Amino acid sequence: MFPIGTQFPEIEVVTTHGTMNLPKDMKGKWFVLFSHPADYTPVCTTEFVAFEKRLEEFRKLNCELIGLSIDQVFSHIKWIEWINEKLGVQIHFPVIADDCGKVAETLGMIHPAKGTNTVRAVFIVDPKGIVRVIFYYPQELGRNIDEILRAVRGLQVSDEKGVAIPAGWPDNELIKDRVIVPPAKDVATAKKRPGEYECFDWWFCHKPL
Repeated sequence: MFPIGTQFPEIEVVTTHGTMNLPKDMKGKWFVLFSHPADYTPVCTTEFVAFEKRLEEFRKLNCELIGLSIDQVFSHIKWIEWINEKLGVQIHFPVIADDCGKVAETLGMIHPAKGTNTVRAVFIVDPKGIVRVIFYYPQELGRNIDEILRAVRGLQVSDEKGVAIPAGWPDNELIKDRVIVPPAKDVATAKKRPGEYECFDWWFCHKPL
């Protein structure tokens, strides 16, 4: 289990696009690694389609997608062919073959209380190979891909602007698409805050991007 803020472990993986070394091969890029319990399962299939339909949006953010499933690579290839033939969607992101479960075990994707299959884990990793977000979903619940995309966007805005991102951004109930200014760390700054930004109080100030 790797806490957020730590280095993504160095692993060599076999994928539908060949062998990859992570996070080395993604250096300079963001990437989202997401796991699946198995090939040819309905919820996983809907997720593959949803990820693919948003692939270009992720790539505009300099972010690549990498899937993982507890099956062999030839099974992945056939499943991807089935999705293209039956659903008319061609999958362009690589899918890791983890039939022995070694990658899933390394990354803490197997939660014993939920069985021996992987849970639906999501790792968002930045260009320096640092794990920035981890989501876990049970096998019975499909992911909201738009939330994963929002998380990547929000992290990039936070890094670039030095701000915090409110709930539901960019459509927050209180401040809409504005962002939160970090709290003052001394009395003098706290006194100046209401004159510099729009504030509910000195500790809760916000501004447009």
